[in-house]
Amino acid sequence: MEKSAILNKIKEAKEKSKPRKFIQAWDLSVVVKGINLKKPENSFSSDFILPHGRGKDIKLAVIADKLVPEAKGKAELIIKKDEIEKLAKDRKKLKRIVNNYTLLGEVSLMPQIGKHWGRVLGPRGKVPKPIPPNVKLEPFLQIAKKNIRIVLKGNPVINAVVGSDDMPDESVAANVIAVYNFIKEKLPKGIGNIRVARIKLTMGKPAKLEVR
Repeated sequence: MEKSAILNKIKEAKEKSKPRKFIQAWDLSVVVKGINLKKPENSFSSDFILPHGRGKDIKLAVIADKLVPEAKGKAELIIKKDEIEKLAKDRKKLKRIVNNYTLLGEVSLMPQIGKHWGRVLGPRGKVPKPIPPNVKLEPFLQIAKKNIRIVLKGNPVINAVVGSDDMPDESVAANVIAVYNFIKEKLPKGIGNIRVARIKLTMGKPAKLEVR
């Protein structure tokens, strides 16, 4: 994909979108073809770090035990070990947290999180990113703010957030190229498995990208 062509499509998508009172995300969708998604080996779920991040301020919720002191002042929300089960009983509050924060959890707490929050996390695809033991937390959190998950499973459409409308168009275009190339490399036949690619703002109409 050529950057100049993508910039033109970003402009087109903006023109198709009405002004909103909130910061919209840029979404890239890639429809695949010629892949039997009933075979597990043809599916994938991968973390990807956007070169220019997601744009809007990403709020992090750290579910922690030993890392509580280190997480203070670095994460927007800290959920302690003894609060996991309590939150499961307040479904409304838990849903609000899950919908508004990027979740990260200490590895030792992941079984407990899955047990108590699974029914809320599962349908939203919001499994917390595990924080490995002995990791330096601040750099890990900074990377998490740029991280997205790219998934191909069951449905032949890959959707990925590639920025927000408060970002420079050049940065969004660079993110689009990086994500598109990553997807192309993951597919067995590369571009031969791509039917169509589109970019759009959250509430806007899509602009079709040139597949190449």
